[in-house]
Amino acid sequence: MIVQSESWANIPLLHIYNEETTVHSPIVLFLHGFESAKEHNLHYAYQLVNQGCRVILPDAHLHGEREQPLDQVELSLRFWEIVLTSIEEVEVLKEQLELKGYLTDQKIGVVGTSMGGITALGCYTAYQWLDAATILMGTPGYVQLAKWQISGYEQKGFNIPLNQEERENMFQTLARFDATKHMSNIANRHILFWHGEKDQVVPFEPTAHFVDALIDQYGEKHVAFLHEKTAGHAVSRKGMLSSTKWLADHLA
Repeated sequence: MIVQSESWANIPLLHIYNEETTVHSPIVLFLHGFESAKEHNLHYAYQLVNQGCRVILPDAHLHGEREQPLDQVELSLRFWEIVLTSIEEVEVLKEQLELKGYLTDQKIGVVGTSMGGITALGCYTAYQWLDAATILMGTPGYVQLAKWQISGYEQKGFNIPLNQEERENMFQTLARFDATKHMSNIANRHILFWHGEKDQVVPFEPTAHFVDALIDQYGEKHVAFLHEKTAGHAVSRKGMLSSTKWLADHLA
């Protein structure tokens, strides 16, 4: 496996492939989680590359090589800024793939863990050029999650520097990428969800309800849902192996 540290359009990333990778190999964009970084997810890239994919693993805004001197609370309050920036940058990465000659006639997928899974689902909702998505510990309801987060911060005594009008504007922006409000955007497109039922960070129930609604309305042909009763906010080895195989198979 070849791991190249590169910067595309000022986005630091790892470009991962092997000797068998060609300009026709499927491409996977991997989005990491909150307070993680690109290099902490190489085990996913290893599995995907060995199954025929080229992997692009960027550092999210304010993470990895792009981190700033912010404590966890300050970073948490910029959560949606990070997510929305990453959604914009996925479009930039696609343009860079085309400019560099890596994106030709093949399929392209997106996968992410936790915050990265939330971001990946927003990308899949917004971009029809993505062919498959794997959502690991992500949640579809952007607006619902944002309101839940704000309520939690305020209950802990933190001041949210947004007035009511600013909050409504933020919710309107998030609604554009909220899969629960645009279910038809992902209907009949391949998507897999993995979630631990004991997850205390990104609740399991909203994901389960969304998957049920998606299947009820559009059928289960294109939807896969893997969940583990004893798993919390960490993807099991079984989940990692199953989800990477599923994505590689659906991009082949």
